[in-house]
Amino acid sequence: MFDQIPEPNLVNWNSLIAGYAQIGRSSEALEAYRKMQESGIAPDEFTVASVLSACAQIGALDIGKEVHELINQTRIQKNQFVLNGLIDMYAKCGDLDTAKRIFEGMRWRNDSCWNTMISGLASNGLSEEALQLFASMEVSGEDPNGVTFLVALSACTHGGLVEQGLEIFRKMESYGVERGIEHYGCLVDLLGRAGRLAEAYDVIMNMPMRANEAVWGAMLGACRVHIDTDMAGRVINKVGASKNDGEYVMLSNIYAASERWEEAERIRRRMVNNGVQKTPGCSSVVVPNGECQF
Repeated sequence: MFDQIPEPNLVNWNSLIAGYAQIGRSSEALEAYRKMQESGIAPDEFTVASVLSACAQIGALDIGKEVHELINQTRIQKNQFVLNGLIDMYAKCGDLDTAKRIFEGMRWRNDSCWNTMISGLASNGLSEEALQLFASMEVSGEDPNGVTFLVALSACTHGGLVEQGLEIFRKMESYGVERGIEHYGCLVDLLGRAGRLAEAYDVIMNMPMRANEAVWGAMLGACRVHIDTDMAGRVINKVGASKNDGEYVMLSNIYAASERWEEAERIRRRMVNNGVQKTPGCSSVVVPNGECQF
């Protein structure tokens, strides 16, 4: 439909770039942005916010820096969406110093900006610093929301901060934030990584909603790390005839790691009988002319 427009204007280009970015087709978003510039259309705040999101998704730091320089050299307004996009892009590309400098220079921060910075610290291994920022948010006048608690719990999971994670999970009630399956999944992952498998299993059994594949996958992952074949068996029996190839492979690997070869082979056969095929992996790298997948 876009190709049928004789002379696309800024709104048309923004819609195309944003659409690509929102569905994860980052390379196409950046290519559309390049073509827009070649056509002589100058970007605005909406354009750069979408382009920065695309850069963050594939780690295109060089392009992100070019966009940042463009923002500084033009009259593009540095609103919350643009600044948040810059923080997210730099954090996801590993340049935390620049991300923190932009965050600290903001005169007013909404919940999205706090969430992005906390998440950036957590995903780069700075879990305790992420929790310190979470505490700063609590006293800033900007209440944490469901996303805030999710990224804070993720920080605890990556840092092995079990007691802090349990405390944060309990705080959700005092803020009136409803616990979703993502929060329960983080709690299961947190307890599982710490070897507290029985507690993690109890969390799943007492959840107010049905556990999904991500939750069971986190539980199975913990069983694999701690080579707990008994708990892994309980989990797979509870899951039933799953169609998730990762769960079958993980359970088979757990049995193989504990040298229970017959059980490992049995799981592989069950995988074949249920018509489940292992999904091949895929990696990507940004090159000068785009993105290369292999």
